[in-house]
Amino acid sequence: MRKTGRGDRMGMIYTLKVYPKGYGTSVYRVMKISGEETLERLCEVILDSFDFSDEHLYEFCMDNRMYSRNSYRFDPESRHSSTKKKIGQIGLREKQKFSLHYDFGDDWMFTINVQNIQEDSDRTEPYIVKSKGSIEQYPDWDDEWEEE
Repeated sequence: MRKTGRGDRMGMIYTLKVYPKGYGTSVYRVMKISGEETLERLCEVILDSFDFSDEHLYEFCMDNRMYSRNSYRFDPESRHSSTKKKIGQIGLREKQKFSLHYDFGDDWMFTINVQNIQEDSDRTEPYIVKSKGSIEQYPDWDDEWEEE
């Protein structure tokens, strides 16, 4: 495993298994993403993989608790949002679990399990390895539109 002097793991590929909270093992995505990518990009990939719109605030909760101090938060007002940090710089370990808390009104929680970290010299775009099940971001909206 290659590491730089700062302990970065930029040239690594991360295999992550992502579960939406409350769905057990019936819905998940397994994805690969480079340590060169940002947490912002990871959020985009997760949301895209579940067909969610990307229009709300979010945070990565490293201790799996909403609004904790141990998080990386998206701040649209700042050029220095902590989600601009690269994945390879945050010290992830295999078997580690952390969460994506998305949409602070609906409080979607996605558990992220770091399955594997391996060296890879060719940086690739993030991609989905395996997908199971589906969820709806706004399941009640269809009913509201039909009633009107």
